[in-house]
Amino acid sequence: MRRFRPCLDRVVDRPDDRSCVRHARSDNVGYRPFTRDGCMTDAAIVVLAGTESPADLGRVVNALQTAKEFDEEGDDVTLIFDGAGTKWVRELEDEDHDYHALYAAVSHLAEVCVYCVGAYGVNDAVDDSEVDRIDDYEGHPSIRLLVADGAEIITF
Repeated sequence: MRRFRPCLDRVVDRPDDRSCVRHARSDNVGYRPFTRDGCMTDAAIVVLAGTESPADLGRVVNALQTAKEFDEEGDDVTLIFDGAGTKWVRELEDEDHDYHALYAAVSHLAEVCVYCVGAYGVNDAVDDSEVDRIDDYEGHPSIRLLVADGAEIITF
């Protein structure tokens, strides 16, 4: 699992100081500046949508585009395929897929849930890809660890 770097360049006392506040804690540790303030934003983009409908395609494309934007800005970002979303690895690895190029641009950020890969029958596709498997909590990615590391969780 990718670990996010702490960004404590500036700690604020007042939640109305919007130049820096992302995560409020009573001890003021963990406030995370906006990118505009010169500090990186941490994000975990989680794809849960399956492959059954055009709406699902829209969700995964939005997830890929969001991951690309974060990555291009130099932010710490990870792209997690979880649940039915693990089926997208098989689909997007296909070079004939309309969004293969977008996927290829962010595949170095991708991780996939160990348990769900088996549950959704995409072991072979994941084995053939360079996507890392993630097994932080009972076979699944740990959203709690991501939050504890200061990541913004974005689901599609």
